[in-house]
Amino acid sequence: MPATDICFTSFDVPVCDYALPANFTFPFYYEPHPLCVLAAEQLQQHLKSQTDWQYNFGISANGDLLPDDTNASGKMFGVLLVQKQDGELGYLSAFSGKLADKNHLPKFVPPVFDMLAKDSFFLAEQKHINGINAQLKNISSDPKLNELKLTLEQVQLNAETELDAQREFMVIGRQHRKLTRAKAETELVGEALKQLQIEMSRQSVTQKKQLAALKDSWQQKLSIAKQAFELVNNELLYLKRQRKTLSAALQQKLFQQYNFLNALGDYKDLVDIFKPTPNHIPPAGAGECAAPKLLHYAFKHGFKPIAMSEFWWGIAPISEIRQHGNYYASCQSKCEPILGHMLLGLDVDENPLLINPAVNKEIEIIFQDDDMLVINKPADMLSVPGKNIKDSVFTRLKLMFPDATGPLIVHRLDMATSGLMLIALTHKANKRLQQQFINRSIKKCYIAEIDGVLEQTEGFISLPLRGDYDDLPRQLVCFEHGKPAETTWQVISKTASSTKLYLYPKTGRTHQLRMHCAHHLGLNTAIIGDSLYGKKADRLHLHAQQIEFFHPTTWQPMLFSVDSDF
Repeated sequence: MPATDICFTSFDVPVCDYALPANFTFPFYYEPHPLCVLAAEQLQQHLKSQTDWQYNFGISANGDLLPDDTNASGKMFGVLLVQKQDGELGYLSAFSGKLADKNHLPKFVPPVFDMLAKDSFFLAEQKHINGINAQLKNISSDPKLNELKLTLEQVQLNAETELDAQREFMVIGRQHRKLTRAKAETELVGEALKQLQIEMSRQSVTQKKQLAALKDSWQQKLSIAKQAFELVNNELLYLKRQRKTLSAALQQKLFQQYNFLNALGDYKDLVDIFKPTPNHIPPAGAGECAAPKLLHYAFKHGFKPIAMSEFWWGIAPISEIRQHGNYYASCQSKCEPILGHMLLGLDVDENPLLINPAVNKEIEIIFQDDDMLVINKPADMLSVPGKNIKDSVFTRLKLMFPDATGPLIVHRLDMATSGLMLIALTHKANKRLQQQFINRSIKKCYIAEIDGVLEQTEGFISLPLRGDYDDLPRQLVCFEHGKPAETTWQVISKTASSTKLYLYPKTGRTHQLRMHCAHHLGLNTAIIGDSLYGKKADRLHLHAQQIEFFHPTTWQPMLFSVDSDF
């Protein structure tokens, strides 16, 4: 087999009856092509049966996930459907990052740059940095440093205590002298009064000299303690600055080694690729994802890319939602700039995120008066204008109510979510309705259908959330920096494969209900049609069914309910 064919895998079943796609996959929102599904299934069978390397994906021998295995971690894999120059169809395989602590494994394409190669500058320079880390660890863990620090802190404390006591003594002395002078002026005259005043002045001068001498004494002690501490601590600071400089230089050098080839035959390194982005600097791990590896190898070795898919294999990370065996889009922060360069010269599917799915959908007005509206937003309509699509609840209502003085939108629903929204026609109504949301006096009930059967009938979920800044708009569960998010749920009905339930959010975090359903610490079952955290369907089966609040002007209790269409 030619060297370029080492990573090429032929299909183990006939594929002549499959129609090839007209364009290459748009990697950030796609349905996997049937041949990519076939390739992925073939790769997954290889992962189950191969014995060349060992890795703990958190999967048992019979294929069940082992959520209690804390040493396990899943991995993102990619398959690229390609055509050889002789017309044969097959696929290339890749994994994101390293696998089994290696960059090179049989059957998988290599990294664009192998920083772990024996002759790589990375290992030599990393060894130097590791040496600095070892020095830092030794100095930091040396009891002498802590002793010197404690000594300095104790000297500072003693100095402050004694100087404060001296100042308090002087205040008392000053008050005593003042009283003595006042009394003497009524009882003494002539030389006796003069001598007393001289004595009072002498006492004042003496106490000031005592304070100055005390300050000098403690200043010397502090200087000695500080010099002893800084002698060791400055070495620590120097090593940290040296490590930071070397690490930054090494990172920059690494970025320049990652040169990505595109369909036009042009190379571009990470530094140039990320220069136009807002941060200008590539994020950590850029270029190590499966998709760039696959395309680079294909262009370099003369394979024609046809279609691509990526899937998750194994147990999910604690913070993310990754379903075993599910297909996922390429990440935004790392891959979008790189793939934007690499796909130049290929005919790529149109970005479906640029197509407005709400063109023929209408907003239903449930309630209307001079202050506000209650509307039923259809699924797949934005609440406010987006980056690419301007059509939204806001833009439509702005046309319908041009004289409205309020900002209209009081709260939002995800684009894919349908259901009840409150709309303010005046500033006063907006302020009062928003205050009810802030006070959490507004009660909301959603109906959802999840892709699985629950054993329990009700429960409560508390998982803090924050944005996944590497892959927005996805969210993460984060117990350190996440905002509190709480949801109560109750089962309505079940089928053989799904569960319909009520969801009562106490908080209103982005994607809260979707995350709380899909995350393995929540219901561990995604909402049907959730393309971010589960699988696509006809629509997202999530609907804001009921809302209860007080009218912003009359303060009368209001309750509205509208059924879902799923």
